[in-house]
Amino acid sequence: MITVAGRSSAGPELAISVTGLTKRFGNRTVVDDFDMDVPRGTIYGFLGPNGSGKTTTIRMMCGLLTPDGGGGTCLGFDIRSQSQQIKERVGYMTQRFSLYEDLTIRENLDFIARMYGVRGRRARVDRALEELGLADRARQLAGTLSGGWKQRLSLAACMIHDPELLLLDEPTAGVDPKARRDFWEQIRRLVDGGITALVSTHYMDEAVQCDFIAYIAYGRKLIAGKAREIPRRIGLAMWRVEGENLGALAEELRACPGIDQVARFGSVLHVVGTDAAALDAVAERFARRGPQTWTRDEPGLEDAFIHLMAGAQDNFADRIAS
Repeated sequence: MITVAGRSSAGPELAISVTGLTKRFGNRTVVDDFDMDVPRGTIYGFLGPNGSGKTTTIRMMCGLLTPDGGGGTCLGFDIRSQSQQIKERVGYMTQRFSLYEDLTIRENLDFIARMYGVRGRRARVDRALEELGLADRARQLAGTLSGGWKQRLSLAACMIHDPELLLLDEPTAGVDPKARRDFWEQIRRLVDGGITALVSTHYMDEAVQCDFIAYIAYGRKLIAGKAREIPRRIGLAMWRVEGENLGALAEELRACPGIDQVARFGSVLHVVGTDAAALDAVAERFARRGPQTWTRDEPGLEDAFIHLMAGAQDNFADRIAS
């Protein structure tokens, strides 16, 4: 990748462009030959089970962890040789609350602003308090906050230096649904203002908030692209089944040729396959038999994720078995 005066030839439309990223810990490859282009001004989600390499991949892409192989640029800077320049332009929100619980909200934000050498520090802290709805709690000790309010404080802290790129590592773990919804509304406002956000998650309701998604399993990228196009690109067809005795029906369907997966979503079954004709034949036969109601539907991201994970090989399986 050619760079000129510290800037990448990838152009301003890409926030990140990396190829062949590989990371090993001991004799275990945790990220394997990873390629990715992240457009500026988007939310890019990294979806996968715990331990799949999401956080390690994101940290390498942003110059926070040196890869063992591969390279590229982040915000126009080389991820290997210009990591300091990248760090100055990145806000990183970790899964665990990492601010000082014995300081007030204002004191925490002021401390972070000092660390980044923010000019007009007091005014910037005041603005952060207002933007995240924290002004009325500015004197409250951080350790006394609920999960949702700690989340707001964490977001305010990682935005205090006006970064170009925001890293969110499992950002809504342990918070209530309303706090999660409020959080995502704030992230969307930031992205609409030009920020790029990378999000590591395994929550499907968070995945739908993303413009782009990469499915990662056991160190490998299974598929990446626009979120709304992922199920179609895999080639999935789906029937939605409602009615009584769904448990027994699910067991019967799993033995039928043409059906790749049967997943229960509350009072509904998603019956999925890659051979649409074979799947339709099974659906029509069972629909005639009843008593359940069968409806052709579009598969979603969770259907795609289940399908991809079924074919993924756990690179820690031999360790677990031993």
